[in-house]
Amino acid sequence: MIASKLINDTVPPLKVTDTGMKALKWMGEFFVQHLPVIDKQKLIGIVSEYDVLDMADPDQALSAATFSMPKISVHSSEHIYEVIKKMSESGLSVMPIIDEEGNYDGLITSNSLLDYFASASSVRDPGGIIILHVMAQDYSMVEISQIVESNNANILSMYVSSTGENRNLLEITLKINKTELKDIISTFERYDYKIKAAFQESEYLDDLKERLDSFLHYLDL
Repeated sequence: MIASKLINDTVPPLKVTDTGMKALKWMGEFFVQHLPVIDKQKLIGIVSEYDVLDMADPDQALSAATFSMPKISVHSSEHIYEVIKKMSESGLSVMPIIDEEGNYDGLITSNSLLDYFASASSVRDPGGIIILHVMAQDYSMVEISQIVESNNANILSMYVSSTGENRNLLEITLKINKTELKDIISTFERYDYKIKAAFQESEYLDDLKERLDSFLHYLDL
């Protein structure tokens, strides 16, 4: 998935001639804390709520504002992971997208990213989740898939990450198309896999909602 595919057409950019008050109004309307500022299709900067509040007169044009945020952007042809990386590093609630000529092409919001990952990770599909801890040298995607499929189930999505405590210890998160996980868990345990956590349908949805709420709160900071 490239950045241009997730551009949100409902959130417009600000012009350098727009006022600080207009910026605040639009941020409130679109539930964002930042907006790109352009001049003749060129990205001038990213204005935040705090930048406007620091203006001597918010009724002045944004050309009088000091932009505290760096002029960050992502090219329209870059992968969506680059958008996530830059948004996470900068704490932005929107990410400006520019084309190959450097012209402003649109923006991606944090909600657009959440919608994308909800779809890509099969969040809306019924099923359960199992989290495994596996040493890096023992990790086998083929074996994990075979264990799940031997119980007449399929993996809808899978994510692999390091635990943070030990770079050689991987955390494998499996979304499975079955809500009853007892037999699958038993099979993993027979193969000496460590089960870190497992969620049935209702438990999984409650935990996911909590995680998404925390992520949204982080992006709002």
